[in-house]
Amino acid sequence: MAKEIPDLVATARTGTGKGAARQARRENLVPGIVYGGGADPLPINLPYNALIKKLKAGRFLSTLFNLKVEGQDDVRVICRGVQRDVVKDLPTHVDLLRLRRTTRINLFIHVEFENHKAAPGIKKGGVLTVVRPEVELNVLAGEIPEQIVVDLTGKEIGDVIHINDVTLPSGAKATIDRNFVIANISAPSKLAAAAAEEEAADEVEATEQSDA
Repeated sequence: MAKEIPDLVATARTGTGKGAARQARRENLVPGIVYGGGADPLPINLPYNALIKKLKAGRFLSTLFNLKVEGQDDVRVICRGVQRDVVKDLPTHVDLLRLRRTTRINLFIHVEFENHKAAPGIKKGGVLTVVRPEVELNVLAGEIPEQIVVDLTGKEIGDVIHINDVTLPSGAKATIDRNFVIANISAPSKLAAAAAEEEAADEVEATEQSDA
């Protein structure tokens, strides 16, 4: 199932050039341009406060948006650049790329863990430690997965789950070319402490025997 794509609301900007851009900023708007996708470039204005909120939410450059402009068909876009004021570090211009359904893009996809009750390690008190709650995947714009599913069935304390252990959605592939860790099942703190004490005692005993 495709993940719901957040809306990015804008208005068409009449006029181009520095004059129109300055006027937009005076009206608490951030000018931008939408390009690509086999259509003409479209100058737009984005509400400043709404844009700031999305920028603060994080990963603005790797989020797919549904661009809504009055009088235009909705279109999927991804940001390809945010220009900022060199002094105030506030956005002054945004570049958005139109996407076709066959376009491949990099997006962070949520990782969902299921079948906790079927994991012996968790039943014994082990703790699921999530290293990557999201994984960046290269996917088709028209087939964006809602999540990656990790099956915990049979997982024991000490087991480590790597990206190669997970069945990725059709057509998707990880952007990192190595078998990185997604999660592991670690021993509960008391059990881990007991194991450490036992290991230390074994080392002491081994030392005493070698000195004898």
